[in-house]
Amino acid sequence: MLLIPLSLLFHLSEPDISHEKSVLPPVATFSIVGYDAETGALGIAVQSKFFAVGSVVPWAAAGVGAIATQSWANTTFGPNGLKLLKSGLSAEQTLERLIAADPGRATRQVGIVNAKGNVANYTGGECNAWAGAVSGKHYTAQGNILAGEEVVKAMGTAFEETEGELADRLMAALFAGQEAGGDTRGQQSAALLVVQEGSGYGGFNDRYIDLRVDDAEKPIEELQRLLEIHKQLVPR
Repeated sequence: MLLIPLSLLFHLSEPDISHEKSVLPPVATFSIVGYDAETGALGIAVQSKFFAVGSVVPWAAAGVGAIATQSWANTTFGPNGLKLLKSGLSAEQTLERLIAADPGRATRQVGIVNAKGNVANYTGGECNAWAGAVSGKHYTAQGNILAGEEVVKAMGTAFEETEGELADRLMAALFAGQEAGGDTRGQQSAALLVVQEGSGYGGFNDRYIDLRVDDAEKPIEELQRLLEIHKQLVPR
């Protein structure tokens, strides 16, 4: 029988992130998470020079919160963060817990909004420049490998000044971010996720809008086209 030393067994049980950055590309992107006080809707809009960004960055639960996890993304921030928010922790407390437990925190970027509209964001010191965030009432916009701070500032202004549903405000932020320079590597994919209690198909779930453009020359424009189709099909 092969005997394995306990020290080696414990080592093998720990997640190995030593080669993470050399194996996986960063989710270099810009995103915005937001909340609509009138409807209770929560959502995320994101664009990136990264294939199928919608499969990595956006996480949301109605009545709980919305989370965007990016850069060298730790996707456990999505489900774990939502659990922490649901337990009653604030957006800031949730962020602190996620970051403290992650040995790769210096490479992460995350934005959080809870079901009260409170926000928190974090950009690790090892995220590729330009990287940072801006927050305001009921939203936080963040990005990395961007043309500059003007990208997230433009996103925040667009969100604040646009009228209409949360989805429209989130999309306006994406267009503004791209117009300000966006991801310096270019465009490839985009996604829009909005949750609202009882607003999914047939009222059986909370997934109000879940649209993705995985690979396109102009993903934001394509995402807007899909949103317009959604508006025609889903009763308002």
